[in-house]
Amino acid sequence: MSPPALTVLIRGCALLLVLVSLAATLTTGLHERGAALAFGVLVLLGELTRWSGPDIREAAPLGAAGALSYALLGECAGLPSHHGACQVVTVVFAASLLGSVPHIARGQSGTRDHLARRILTVSFAAVCFQPLYGKGLFREWSGSAQALLLLALLVLTALCDAVLAAVPAHCRTGWPFGPLLREELQGLAGIGSAVCATGAVMALAVAVVGLWALPVFSLPLLLTQLSFRRYAAVRTTYRQTIASLARATEVAGYTPAGHARRVAALSRAVGRDLGLSGPELTVLEYAALMHDIGQLSLVDPVPAGATAGLPAGEQRRIALLGGAVVRQTGVDAEVAVVVERQADPYREQPLPARIVRAVNAYEEKARDAGPGGPLRALEELRLATAGDYAPEVVESLARVLRN
Repeated sequence: MSPPALTVLIRGCALLLVLVSLAATLTTGLHERGAALAFGVLVLLGELTRWSGPDIREAAPLGAAGALSYALLGECAGLPSHHGACQVVTVVFAASLLGSVPHIARGQSGTRDHLARRILTVSFAAVCFQPLYGKGLFREWSGSAQALLLLALLVLTALCDAVLAAVPAHCRTGWPFGPLLREELQGLAGIGSAVCATGAVMALAVAVVGLWALPVFSLPLLLTQLSFRRYAAVRTTYRQTIASLARATEVAGYTPAGHARRVAALSRAVGRDLGLSGPELTVLEYAALMHDIGQLSLVDPVPAGATAGLPAGEQRRIALLGGAVVRQTGVDAEVAVVVERQADPYREQPLPARIVRAVNAYEEKARDAGPGGPLRALEELRLATAGDYAPEVVESLARVLRN
């Protein structure tokens, strides 16, 4: 199945679930309206405070925790609840849609995929939990068995959410599904575990003390969300600082305008194709941005900044100078290592250094070759895979350029 068809299928399944749930809720009526309103407001607040940006695993953790908590709600202040999975889907959908209105008005992309992911994940949890609770299974089992059953349900729900997060990303970008899913699974150890734990604890607390438990147990996650906003702002500033440092060679006339930015973008795409994880891609991007910074130490600039045609010894000298400069900036030491080793024999290089070397050479050759330059540059790289460039990187570069 093609990626666009897969996206349509996921959205279609979510829409079908919503329509069926709305019809069932309208037929049977809304049970425990106070609880439905309280959880709806919590999900609405989570969606209104939703953030956006790169490397975001869960855009609305408070909304996700509130939706999961409602799906796992069996009692309220000691009294059995009678809402079913259809009411859970209806309330979560209505609150999520209302909370998404400001984001849609601002033109924020990905809202439909976000809503589909939320509906399908909550539906999975509610369909698994509510029938079991209705049959009295949770009340009959002992405390340890009940905890194990709830833990198993949370794990399955988290896995379902990870798959539903990776599929739209794969369809949108065309990047390999395996690495994207691995990143989502790695993210479960962070914000994912916090969401699952908060959702389960809120449901258990509401069962004992009532709806007053919601603001108490949602406050830590809300504070975490606000703290993450500040962290994201710091990361954005850090990225902008590195980009400014990378432009130093362009401002000084050592490299053509936009060269570092083009190498970084293409290197990141190749890294994605080769299955690098999020942190590895960040290191690769920063190293690609700063790969030419060693040229600032040269007395006589290299013509057009084209280091790929220099003798191997001169390339290594410039790379080592660049690594020394990077270390002085306080950037992660892994970035400096990639910059230093970009001119080593490729069999001795780490994968990020292989990527930077091949992409930089391609960009320089394609830029200077005139019409038909990209094809000619790629062919030159393929002919040099015996000694200069890693074959798997060159083939990955060819796949990225085809797409």
